[in-house]
Formats: sequence, structure tokens, C-alpha cells
Amino acid sequence: MIKAGIIGSTGYAGQELVRLLINHKSAEIKWFGSKSYINKNFSDVYQNFFKIISDKCLDDNMEKLAEEVDVIFTATPQGFCSSLINEEILSKAKVIDLSADFRIKDVDVYEEWYELKHKSPQFLKSSAYGLCEINRELIKNSNLVANPGCYPTCTVLSVYPLLKEGLIDENSIIVDAKSGASGTGRSAKTDNLFCEINENIKAYGVTNHRHTPEIEEQMSYAAGKTVKINFTPHLIPMNRGILTTIYASLKNEQTYEEISSVYDKYYSGERFIRILDKDVLPQTRWVKGSNFTDINFKIDSRTNRIIIIAAIDNLIKGAAGQAVQNMNIMFKIEEITGLMQVPVFP
Repeated sequence: MIKAGIIGSTGYAGQELVRLLINHKSAEIKWFGSKSYINKNFSDVYQNFFKIISDKCLDDNMEKLAEEVDVIFTATPQGFCSSLINEEILSKAKVIDLSADFRIKDVDVYEEWYELKHKSPQFLKSSAYGLCEINRELIKNSNLVANPGCYPTCTVLSVYPLLKEGLIDENSIIVDAKSGASGTGRSAKTDNLFCEINENIKAYGVTNHRHTPEIEEQMSYAAGKTVKINFTPHLIPMNRGILTTIYASLKNEQTYEEISSVYDKYYSGERFIRILDKDVLPQTRWVKGSNFTDINFKIDSRTNRIIIIAAIDNLIKGAAGQAVQNMNIMFKIEEITGLMQVPVFP
């Protein structure tokens, strides 16, 4: 049985980790870390766990935690994991970090976009970027995995095959993404109040959203050359889910069947990527509460552009679900373990 500890268990992603792990046949939670609720019953913070979990919240002592568990999940703000991690911790436990601290390999880029001094740049080279369907072998052999961001997960999985095969102009990519309010976190902020979000949609982080360099870096790996994109996220009045619409110019004319065969080449064996039937476009309600990524595309022959649409649950495939998927890979157990929940509908 894998012993797991969660630091940041009372955030939205953290509590989803709890929900997934308590039903995981090969894992058990030994540490519910939350510096905001030390000594408070976890189920008092999230009443949906009443009479299911009786544990109290503990502190965020990563060194002590490493003595007691096999894997540590850090569902914490940027800068936290990199400020505490060290060789001794990594010699005792595997770490899956849900923040951006180890996602971007270029420390200067990280520091520029996140406006933080990176505290552990020595681990950037050895850490694995945990996009499971793309980096499975790297993840399998790593003790430190950077769980991808929600927008990057949805976006990169959508275009990876096309970039890898050189079918789209890498300088033409425009990403229009929409996310539910849980993507902003659980902290009390004026912009997150009901009256601010309800009956409204707004763009934010225009030209400077912090997921931009992460997306560009992963796309560049796929294309084998530098990729620059336009990325504009939007906040919409729903609890959870991401829908991305990606526009790109095709280098040559392509048929539906040709593009479809490319997606099949890369994803036909993937349990958590669903390429939908022709003309069926993804919707967030079809992936809610699940680890699935739904993808489809349309070719605009008039402009010779391809429009790719994808949907994920930002808290599952975009955070906790992918983290558990990474854990399964790292411990060499069946990758789908604990993750085959049917999406919640309606």
C-alpha cells in the first residue's frame, strides 16, 4: 500500500486529491496537511467528507512527512515546494508538485513570469514534467514530478500530435480558453464573489497569463523549434471545467480522415483521451468529475485553418486526477487505478 501525504489538502485541488485517494485500492492517506486548519477535523472544513474521514489537519513539515510516507503531494502556491524540497526529502519519498515550481525548465523564464526567486533550481533538470500521455517514461524514472497546469494540460494534449507531425504552422496558434471559477482557488477575493462572477464572462491575463510560457515550452518540445502563441483565458460562471478552442493554420491541405488518423496514431491506446466522433464537439459537462480529456476538430477549408476544441475538468485532469495518474506511473501500478470515475451528469 502506497502511503501518501498531502500538503495543501484543504484547497480545491487538495480536497479532490483526498476524494480520489480514499477510494484508491493501492494508496492510503497518512497526512492531511493544511497550515490554515491545523488540528481542525478535515471533515469540518469539507462537510462532504463527514463520517468518511475522521483525521485532523496537520502542518506542512515536509521533512517530517517524508519520514512517514512514500509520496508527497504539494497542492500549494508557487514558491512553496521549491523553498522546502531537498535531497534528503527526495531520498525518502517521491514528490508530486501541483504548483508551477518545476514545470518550466528555464529558471529565468519562471522568475520573470511568476515574479519569484526560484529556491531550488538544481532540481529543474532532474524533475519530470508530468503530462502523463506524453512523458510516461520520464515520469516512471523520476522522484520529482511537476504536475502540469490546467490550461497547459488541455491545450498541449489538443495540439501535440499536429505539432509532432509538422502539420500546423507553429507561429499561427491562437488559444481561446474558458474556465470555471474553481480555477481561481478557494481564497476569498472580491473578483471571486458570486455577484462578480454570476451572469458575466471576462477575459483575464491577456498577453501575460502565467501559463503561457509553460504551454509554449511544451509545444516547442513537440515541434522541435520555438513556438510562440496567443493565449487568452476567460472566467465563466460555472464551478468547474475548461473548454479550449485552438486555431492554427495548416501547412498543407488536409482531409478529416488524414487528421483523424494522426490523433489515432498518438492517442488510440490512451484511456483518458477521448477523440470524439466526427462533428461531435466537446462539452465540459461530459468530463465533469473525471480524468478524461475530450478532443475533436474541424477543418475550415475556406481559410485552410484547423479549429481544435477540447474539454477537461480543471480540478481532475487539470490537477488532482493527473497527479494520481502520475503517482500510479511512478509506482508502476496500473495507470487507471482509482481514476475510472464516470463523468457526473447533469
